Amino acid sequence: MTLEGKDADTELDSLFIQESEEEYRNPTEVKMSQIVLPCHANHCGELSAGQLLKWMDSTACLSAERHAGCSCITACVDDIHFEHTIDVGKVVNIIAKVNRAFISSMEVGILVTCEDLYTDRQWKVCHAFATFVTRRTEAGKVQLKQVIPRTQMEQMEYSLAAERRRMRLIHAEIITDLLSSSTAQLGTSCRRKDAVPAEKTRVESVELVLPPHANHQVSTFGGQIMAWMENVATIAASRLCNAHPTLRTIDMFHFRGPSHIGDRLVLKAIVNNSFKHSMEVGVCAEAYQGGEPLRHINSAFMTFEVLDGDRKPCTLPRIRPAPVDGKRRYQEAIARKKIRLDRKYIMSCKQTEVPLSVPWDPSNQMYLSYNNVSALKLMDTRNNWVLTSEKNKVRLYTLEENHMLFFKVEMHVSVPAEQTFHLLSDLRRRKEWDRHYESVALINQADEDDTLYRVATPSVSKGSRGQDFILLASRRKPCDARDPYLIALRSVTLPTHPPTKDYTRGEVLCAGFSIWEDIQDSLYHI
Repeated sequence: MTLEGKDADTELDSLFIQESEEEYRNPTEVKMSQIVLPCHANHCGELSAGQLLKWMDSTACLSAERHAGCSCITACVDDIHFEHTIDVGKVVNIIAKVNRAFISSMEVGILVTCEDLYTDRQWKVCHAFATFVTRRTEAGKVQLKQVIPRTQMEQMEYSLAAERRRMRLIHAEIITDLLSSSTAQLGTSCRRKDAVPAEKTRVESVELVLPPHANHQVSTFGGQIMAWMENVATIAASRLCNAHPTLRTIDMFHFRGPSHIGDRLVLKAIVNNSFKHSMEVGVCAEAYQGGEPLRHINSAFMTFEVLDGDRKPCTLPRIRPAPVDGKRRYQEAIARKKIRLDRKYIMSCKQTEVPLSVPWDPSNQMYLSYNNVSALKLMDTRNNWVLTSEKNKVRLYTLEENHMLFFKVEMHVSVPAEQTFHLLSDLRRRKEWDRHYESVALINQADEDDTLYRVATPSVSKGSRGQDFILLASRRKPCDARDPYLIALRSVTLPTHPPTKDYTRGEVLCAGFSIWEDIQDSLYHI
């Protein structure tokens, strides 16, 4: 299956919008509604982000346990961006449901909206993806049943969940490599005389884990740990700016070990760096009982802003890092900020707001690859293609949307799917069977699954120049039997390969192959 183009306005939270079948409801879906009371709020009359994290974790955990049929614990939470604060008196609505289950873990999608009861207005606060794992029982490790997507939206999230899982598995290693390479290129830290010493913002607090803080399996709620971490991070941020900060983002984090009733949780926070309108706070949670050594539970990086009376970000004081570790944290915060901006630029905007070609760099490779494959998967799950023509068992479909025309070609071939995948994934061989490819040169093997090519195509008329493309090719093998083999292509820009006078630089927003194995006919659907 060859797919050209990309869905321009599909947003991640659209999975929570039910399709026309009013009677259908996802069996794993759990809803929670809470009215924000003064006891849930800070001194500004806004819902505490820590309280919201607790509600989100509880709702997601109930959804995971509904699917698993046994107790589950939070393993990981992806990046969260809080778009709005929530005032006292408003209603918080949370919807969570399992997008996909793997062997013993599952991804749960969470959508948070705010409702004004007096105006009947609702708006999105944030969406998030959390990974839950099942607890080992007396019978051994629990193997989860598969999620069966029923609607187009569920199919889309089911497909994208595999790509998000791949990102989580490689996230820590890639971020470590990027930080080590980025910090080596950064200059010295801030030496301004009016800079605030980082040590002034250091916070340490201890919490005793009591039964109300734990779930029915006596483990500390992940949301409770996140709430305590948010509390000390807010204090650290306040010490820098002498004002009330607003939490904007939490970077992806993993729970490295469990905590139980009776644990003493030691929470530490410090401002790593401050920028013009934001600051990064690093937080660490460790646990111990009695005289045992500290156990590392979790670390997180939170970004705060300070808003003025018009809800505009204020200019923040600069930070002066402490020697040794402080300088390392200072420089790593700069690298992480660049990574966040790259991620937001590539993944958070609607496709109509992103240029066709995004500059490729090792720091954004992970997000470009995700965007590349996700675009193809989104197109693959669309159900409104129109069959335009059929000849010799080859079908041509079209789809017109947002002033763009998309094409899909569908055919069956009697070649094993894996062999077809390997033949098509090496673009250097494509000119052997595609006359529209004049030459293909490999520029960079970014990793095992992602390659950069320069492709040249011949001119279509006399006197005109041919076109060339700088393409990122991302290939994926199936996560399980319900997934296709994928080869996704999109244009990128490279400073080392600018446009030349001999060719017109072309651009591809989304193209590729989705290869499905057809067991019934012993044929393979391309």
